[in-house]
Amino acid sequence: MKKFNQYTLQKWMGNARLICKQFIVPFTIFQAIRTILLPTTFDVLLLTLFIGLGLAIYYDWI
Repeated sequence: MKKFNQYTLQKWMGNARLICKQFIVPFTIFQAIRTILLPTTFDVLLLTLFIGLGLAIYYDWI
């Protein structure tokens, strides 16, 4: 699997990654609270997506 170097990415891709890195934790916490209060299939799938995206950013998979 090819690992991306953050310095070789285009500027807008690097900015998008930094913005996503900054906002993924609050979105995940909000979605977890919402899923606990009103669990629907969409909420569970969205929470799973946010957790996966957060792990991918944390472990530098993307």
